[in-house]
Amino acid sequence: MAQYEELSIDQGADVTIELHLVDKNDTAKNLTGHTLTAKLKKNYNSGDSDTTTFTSIISSVTGGIASISLTNAQTDALKPGRYVYDAELAFNDSGGDTIRERIIEGRIQVTPSVTKWGKDGQQGYYYWTNYVHS
Repeated sequence: MAQYEELSIDQGADVTIELHLVDKNDTAKNLTGHTLTAKLKKNYNSGDSDTTTFTSIISSVTGGIASISLTNAQTDALKPGRYVYDAELAFNDSGGDTIRERIIEGRIQVTPSVTKWGKDGQQGYYYWTNYVHS
């Protein structure tokens, strides 16, 4: 079962959420052969055109560390309000079947920005670390 997290981000800010994945024994999850995908939508029924895809990186395969990020341009394009998100790991089992596991899900509140930056400027940077049991 996925861990549920409610987050708040500022419109126009760069955002990175670092995930430390551990198994049921609190040992770092081995992410060899895994891929990570994360998406943000206004609601669960939003179409693909209303979906924002996070940049997903597995930074330590044996340490179980991954991150999902949004750029300041991506968050600036979001209207203030409440969104839903999730992140899923996928891998192929020994039979060649793709196994998907949702590791984190929840709501993100996007707060409005008064100050607007140009295309070359950065407004802010947020960084969270979550320890997720999977």
